[in-house]
Amino acid sequence: MKYTFIASNVKVLAVAVCCLFFLTTEIFSQHTAGKKSSVERVFYGQASFYANKFAGRKTASGEIFSQTKMTCACNAVKLGTWLRVTHVRTKKSVLVKVNDRIHPKMKRVVDLSSGAARKIGITSSNGVGRVKVEVLGTIKPAE
Repeated sequence: MKYTFIASNVKVLAVAVCCLFFLTTEIFSQHTAGKKSSVERVFYGQASFYANKFAGRKTASGEIFSQTKMTCACNAVKLGTWLRVTHVRTKKSVLVKVNDRIHPKMKRVVDLSSGAARKIGITSSNGVGRVKVEVLGTIKPAE
């Protein structure tokens, strides 16, 4: 009986130490937030752009899709997240908001509106290009 009481106290202490560690790490990261960039995560992959047949349809977020808006479909982040998508070859970038999802069988990381794809030069390269995707958060960043 005595040993189970000690073992449960050790478990509680271990959980408390872990919580304290993560709390101090979070406080430190908030304190140093002004010193680092606002990029939450970066990943690379292939990007394409929507076919015209999707214009006027509802997206996963409920918005009506338009080829002229700076939006995209992405499965890696939550809806409403802002991304900076940079074409690796042309070095041009565009800010887009995630308002839709990609079909799970598609291996691309983002599917851009044609307006966004045109800004970074994907429309002129067979409609597909290698991109760097920077996750910026849910608040629209200054351009």
